[in-house]
Amino acid sequence: MANKEALRDLQGRLAQRLREARDEQRQRAWLAVESAGRGLLFPLAESGEIYPLAPVQPVAHTQPWFAGVANLRGGLHGVVDLAAFLGVSQDVDDRADARLIGFNAALELNCALLIDRLAGLRNESQLTPDAEQALIRPAFVGVRYRDAQGRAWQELRLQALAEDPTFRNIHQPAVRL
Repeated sequence: MANKEALRDLQGRLAQRLREARDEQRQRAWLAVESAGRGLLFPLAESGEIYPLAPVQPVAHTQPWFAGVANLRGGLHGVVDLAAFLGVSQDVDDRADARLIGFNAALELNCALLIDRLAGLRNESQLTPDAEQALIRPAFVGVRYRDAQGRAWQELRLQALAEDPTFRNIHQPAVRL
């Protein structure tokens, strides 16, 4: 009799944990990073592997924000300086905490974003949508949030970024004489 009650109790706890897990999955979650002093949020479902800063080989005739290519775990990845792509100036003297954030493999883009530092994970319960949202913004720019300390965090939709024509065109226009 005690075994049946223990089994029933265990099944009840497992069912409760499954319900909680489903609720947590419905909650949006992001990888929080900093680039040029700005807080950015990458959707976890669209983010890929986090790499330490690797040697980047420059590529001629590319946009200034395209840092070059890097060998990341045996695969060749394009590296985009995210701050430069977003048009934000930054001091590049200290790269001690810099990381490369890959795109999720499902997005089929061998690219990594160069960021200044990781800032952890965030979810909806930790953030509040900012009342002041930019009216005109690219499709890859999502909602701006504020955390409990009042810091702004801008969501960047990596799937939309991967599809953005400006992002995909790394070639600098040729100069005509």
